Amino acid sequence: MGVLLSDLLVNVKGLAIDELGESKGFLSNIPFISSISKKIERFKTKYENVEVQIDKIEGQLDQARIQMLKDITMFDELYARNLEYFYDLQLYIRAGEEIIDETRNITIPKIRQEAADSKDHMSAQLVSDFEDTVNRFEKKVHDLKLSKTMSIQTAPQIRLIQNNDKLLVDKIQTAILSTIPLWKSQIVIAFGLARQETALKLQKEVNDTTNELLLKNSAKLKQNTVEVAKESEKGIIEIETLKQVNKDLIDTINETIKIQQEGRTRREKVEEELLAIEGEMKNSLLAARKREPFK
Repeated sequence: MGVLLSDLLVNVKGLAIDELGESKGFLSNIPFISSISKKIERFKTKYENVEVQIDKIEGQLDQARIQMLKDITMFDELYARNLEYFYDLQLYIRAGEEIIDETRNITIPKIRQEAADSKDHMSAQLVSDFEDTVNRFEKKVHDLKLSKTMSIQTAPQIRLIQNNDKLLVDKIQTAILSTIPLWKSQIVIAFGLARQETALKLQKEVNDTTNELLLKNSAKLKQNTVEVAKESEKGIIEIETLKQVNKDLIDTINETIKIQQEGRTRREKVEEELLAIEGEMKNSLLAARKREPFK
């Protein structure tokens, strides 16, 4: 998109509207008319090329707008699935915690006592195996809790991306409906003004009868043509607006990537801390078992 805008700016500046009003004077009347006609044709050709560039940009902007509208719909569906996933995780976590609580407080003490009362020495191993199973189940529940946290984080991420897409769609819509038509109209106006000034100059060249009057009118018309060309050039300064929008889009994307990278780094750090917590829990459980009497 940036390359297209740069090429467009070069082509618009290359229209050379100010050259349409130049002449060589009354003594070279016929060559002057021929020269002006050729310049108008060259300007018309350049204008058509610029118009093609503008239409190309408009088409690409519209394609981008349509794609982002599809993305917005997709993110709505993704948000709904994430919300459903979040509620499912809550149910699974609650059920798992209830099972763990019942197992820790009722089942394990019961089978420990049974193993202690039993004369079967392998019963202690069965208790240990069961406790290992409970520990693995507890880790699974912990993983569900982590997934729940990730689901909570995903929700605002989806909405942020979706909101950015909506803002971009509005910007593109403004460009398509306002900025690009303004480009086209200003170029057409510049073309019309240039032809108008040329016609006026031709009429003055024909009607002037003295060389002095011709020189004065020529100088004045040249000055007017330059001023008109300057003013007409001001009409296409709006291109800078679109360039600024393009820069802001790039800055926004870069900033979003940076934020996502920072978030990834934070999550990795949390994962390391979670591993440390799990290690501490494991060591604590092992230490507790060592202290328990084995019968």
